[in-house]
This record gives sequence, structure tokens and C-alpha cells, in this order.
Amino acid sequence: MPELRKDPVVGRWVIIATERARRPSDFVTQPVRPLGADCVFCEGREEATPPEILAGRPAGSRPNGPGWTYRVVSNKFPALRIEGELEPAGEGLFDRMNGIGAHEVVIEAPQHATSLAALGVDAVTDVLLAFRERVLDLKKDPRLAYVLVFKNHGEAAGASLEHPHSQLIATPIIPSMVAEELTGSAQYFQMKERCVWCDMLRQERRGGLRLILEVQGFVALAPFAPRFPFESWILPVHHRAAFEDSTEEELRGLAAALGEFLRRMNHVLSDPPFNFMLHTAPFREGHVESFHWHLEIIPKLTRVAGFEWGSGFFINPMPPEDAADALRGDGG
Repeated sequence: MPELRKDPVVGRWVIIATERARRPSDFVTQPVRPLGADCVFCEGREEATPPEILAGRPAGSRPNGPGWTYRVVSNKFPALRIEGELEPAGEGLFDRMNGIGAHEVVIEAPQHATSLAALGVDAVTDVLLAFRERVLDLKKDPRLAYVLVFKNHGEAAGASLEHPHSQLIATPIIPSMVAEELTGSAQYFQMKERCVWCDMLRQERRGGLRLILEVQGFVALAPFAPRFPFESWILPVHHRAAFEDSTEEELRGLAAALGEFLRRMNHVLSDPPFNFMLHTAPFREGHVESFHWHLEIIPKLTRVAGFEWGSGFFINPMPPEDAADALRGDGG
């Protein structure tokens, strides 16, 4: 029988459609890999991107030239622009402001035919350190309230270029999905004087049904009420509200956990298109005790249709216990 499940943080209900249950192999898609001959992110094509904001380079290496391990550049087609003032204005019921923010691209490796899953821990750690440095820098801007780090892998997940890269967008407003998590976390803390995410980790580590892996201080798990098949979260075991407060040692642990998770996902689902999103505390509000930063990873295996858009419910044909079982390698 189908089952309704409630997310303990935001209160969102999902339908686990067990009668539609499918094997992991049923979700496998055949990835299309276009050639990288004209890729503007490849080493040697640095003049095709905006000037680099940050890069991993050996001492003496020339900026905006070859010899880098990662690069951060402004998005050539930004959703928001850094220049100007917000100038909020009202028009009766309606509010508006100028589209001020930042939109940057993190080119994760000079090689075209690679991925985060294939990079070593050192290289992934460098990418995560670049995320941290950019968040810390943008946090200094009083116009900005939040920065979302995210990755689109594969055309079905919204990637317009195949070369391994991620992005960040800084906004003057806290995004509504993050605001829901902040509100739910604060309400739980007010009632129980504990972090809901820490309680979730304790219960999942004790029960083990939805636990995928635990590596160097980080846990990957299938959430109790996932919106999508194989949706997974990676969280630090020790409480921390803001990603940018993570130490280099902690980010090395995240690099190990993320790399291992992606390799398992690629093995089970044959390199699926996916998105990941980093949810962290906003710049200038509290939430230190109640919030817990985390990475949400969502393979693009099903489509959102009319019922989901109209109701806010999500129908998931893969129970998270089965997904975790497959990603642990226990299910064959």
C-alpha cells in the first residue's frame, strides 16, 4: 500500500508509492557525452571566460592562463549582477528591487573528460575550499543575504556544458526553500532545545536502514521522506550551522564522503544526471544552535508533473530504505 511520510524539518508530505516500486536498474539512463573540442572551460581556453576571481595555481603561474587545477570566474550570462544598489520599491501589493547579486562558475578541473567522482580527495578538497573562500568573500557584502552553491550534472539536470563545474548564486533575499528549513529547525529547537538535524543523525545512525555511508566525520543518508528516487543528503556528524566555518580538515572529510557517494551512485545508476545543493545558514541571522548545514543530492530520474506542481506533494516510487540498501551495496 502507498504510504504518506512527513519531513520532520519542513513538514512537507510525500507519497512513497510502493505499488510503483522499481528496481535500481529500472532508473538507469544512457549518458550522452558530447565531444569537448570547443569547450570554453578546458585548459588553454582561458581567454573564452571572464577573468578568474580565484584559481588553484602553482607559485609563479600566470593568471588567466594554463597551469591551474580549478578556476572561479563570473558567469558570462549571470542571473544577477554585482553592480548597483537594490533600490527596493513597492507598487501597491507588489514589491520589487534591482537584480543585485553574484553569479559565479567554479570550474572543477582542467580536464574535460573527468568528474568529481573521478577526482582524488586532494582535488575535491580544493574545490570545496574554493566554495568556502567565495562564500566568505561574498558574506562581506551588506547587500547580500545568502549564497547557494549548486551543481548541475548532465543535460537533464540543467547543465549547458559537460565540463565538470559547479556554480554559486548570491542573493539579497534568503531563498524560500532554505527559509522553510530555517523556520522548521528553529521551531524544533524552541520546543526541544536540540538541533533537529543532530537528532535525525542520531536516529539514522542508530537504526541504519537509511544510512548509506559514514566517512571521516560525514554521513550520507536517504531522508525519511524523500521527494525523489535516490535523493540523498550528506551532513557533518558534529553540529555546525554554516558551511563557511568548516575547517580544511572537515572539508577533506566531506571530499572523501562526497567522492565515495558519487562513485556508488554512478555504479548503481550508471552516471545519472543529478543536482546537488548546499544549504547553509544565512549571512547575518542567528540559527547557530538550530540549523545544520548539509548537501542535498538529487538524481534526475523522474519528472515533476501536474499533481506535484498543483499540490506540493511529491510521488516517489522508490522507498528510501531500498535506495539506501542499493547504495550501500547490500541489495545486489
